[in-house]
Amino acid sequence: MDNTLTVILGIVAILLPLVVGRLYWKRFDHYFGRGDEAYMDTLGYFIKKIGSTVLVAFVILWIGISLVFNGSAS
Repeated sequence: MDNTLTVILGIVAILLPLVVGRLYWKRFDHYFGRGDEAYMDTLGYFIKKIGSTVLVAFVILWIGISLVFNGSAS
């Protein structure tokens, strides 16, 4: 693969998890908040929100970087 294409796809693979993580963070309350403000203000809920957002972003980053750099060493 061309080096320029590898760099461009690498940048996209790094930025995509940020965008997806931000969207997931914003929509998390809608999906899992149950419409209960008292529940959404608890520490346990906040930790679940942070953990699941980081997990989703990390998985997308791992997949993206694996696809970009798979076979680029040859």
